[in-house]
Amino acid sequence: MTSTRRPHALAHIQSQPSWLAGRVAARGRSLVAEAIAEEGLKLPHHAVLAAVSEYGPVAQADLVRRLGFDAKDVVLLLNHLEEAGLAVREPDPRDRRKNAVTVTTAGVRTLERCAELAERANAELLAPLSTTEGQQLMELLTRVYEA
Repeated sequence: MTSTRRPHALAHIQSQPSWLAGRVAARGRSLVAEAIAEEGLKLPHHAVLAAVSEYGPVAQADLVRRLGFDAKDVVLLLNHLEEAGLAVREPDPRDRRKNAVTVTTAGVRTLERCAELAERANAELLAPLSTTEGQQLMELLTRVYEA
């Protein structure tokens, strides 16, 4: 039986922009996750808290739709945020059958610190590039993303 193995198949895969972009994204997520862990948050907690800050007071169901997260996961994430004093759930004044979620003052401060930590993590990610190269990469990534 003869082998039809392509000798450079893995190297070919690893040279593709999709592979490289995925690996860089994974490293970036890891760096940001490590950074915001200092605030006791994981990436999904940060996303929920940011959405509550931006859209709040907001119904839990609206958070699920805006973030594309599973409803049960959002409940668990909100439980954590509420226990940490970063968000509160209260009856929605427009519909008392629903809860509206609002960010607390402590939550706002946590988001501010997370923004600083994420900036530092992203600076570490782009450290191999010059400032100009980093700006160019951001412009190129934005173009690809928006296409």
